[in-house]
Amino acid sequence: MGRLTALSVKNAKPGRHGDGEGLYLLVKPSGAKSWLLRIQADGKRRDIGLGSVVTAPKSERVVSEEIEVSLLRKRDLTLIEAREKAGLLRRAAKAGLDPVLERDKERRVTPTFKEATKAAHLALKSGWADKNAAAFLSSLEEHAWPKLGAMKVDVVEAHHIRDAIEPIWLKLPVMARKVRQRISTVLNFAKSKGWRASEAPGKAVTIGLPKQPTGGNFKAMPYSDVPAFVSALEDKPVTAGRSALLFQILTAARPGEVRAAAWGQIDFDKGEWCRPADIMKSGVSHTVTLNAAAMALLKRVGGDAEHKPHQLIFSGKAGGKLSDMTLNKVLRDAKMAFDAHGFRSSFRDWAAEKMPSVPDPVAEAALAHAVPDKVVRAYKRTTFLEMRRALLTAWGNFCLSQPQSA
Repeated sequence: MGRLTALSVKNAKPGRHGDGEGLYLLVKPSGAKSWLLRIQADGKRRDIGLGSVVTAPKSERVVSEEIEVSLLRKRDLTLIEAREKAGLLRRAAKAGLDPVLERDKERRVTPTFKEATKAAHLALKSGWADKNAAAFLSSLEEHAWPKLGAMKVDVVEAHHIRDAIEPIWLKLPVMARKVRQRISTVLNFAKSKGWRASEAPGKAVTIGLPKQPTGGNFKAMPYSDVPAFVSALEDKPVTAGRSALLFQILTAARPGEVRAAAWGQIDFDKGEWCRPADIMKSGVSHTVTLNAAAMALLKRVGGDAEHKPHQLIFSGKAGGKLSDMTLNKVLRDAKMAFDAHGFRSSFRDWAAEKMPSVPDPVAEAALAHAVPDKVVRAYKRTTFLEMRRALLTAWGNFCLSQPQSA
């Protein structure tokens, strides 16, 4: 039987008051009271805080009849509860367990899926390319958080994931698969943190979803329609998204390369965009020749202002990188069922049909594709660059060949 009583706990003066078997009542000069357990574990003395002291009669305490809190999770303890909790932790220590971990395992608050997403992104992004890290967060924010964001991460099951990706499963099949994989990454990260008991569900997610269309190509606008679309873009109010999409069309670049374009990469004297390896899909630096239309666009966007080399040309909120969905949203707003990436195919088809005098490897090099022919790769680089310049100049003229509408 312990030495303390409910009355002695209530009237205890500042100091340390022992109850026996390592349980102590601590009273601060301010009058604040708490419980402490002192045990021997692995030959070392450890002091473990159990929680604050409750001295009010049970009739005066607010008690929920609907929620039963386990003893290890309780932070406010009566004398009897403190003795019971101390007993549980002593037994855990004798069994070779870490009593602090056992206490905190019960106290741990399970985050929502949205909170777990942010935690996973923060922990894992250092191992990803910047564009992949940004895409991870933005895609889940748009396609997963509406359904899963407010749910506790430990209760997310296969049917919840299925409901989240169903709206884009056929409409945006590539994105749907990416979102599913990224949801799994969050759930597996949550498992590693002890926030859920199981890893992400597997095949059960797609049961009940229709078969996706075959083929992974991006839907491309026919090149003959590009001039009219460019004209319509230029007629609309200037936004970062519209300007970025227009620049992508004029340079036949990838959307991610445009979103990562910085002023320090532009050589206005030579009319070149020198793209560093870290923004390229191939991981190899590449120079794009800028036609007159692309140069004029850059001057409209940047004006005569001086820019820091790392400053993005097309930026989002607070100067940050545009979302990977921004360029496609311009197309969606224009009621176009095409993909921004598909303009590279539009350019390639135009080059094949309208520029037959230009060798195929030159068009491929303009797209930053690897040139398989060793002989062509060995071609004099300066001439190769000038051939690409001529090709992209013709493409720019073609894109502007449609008179602007009134």
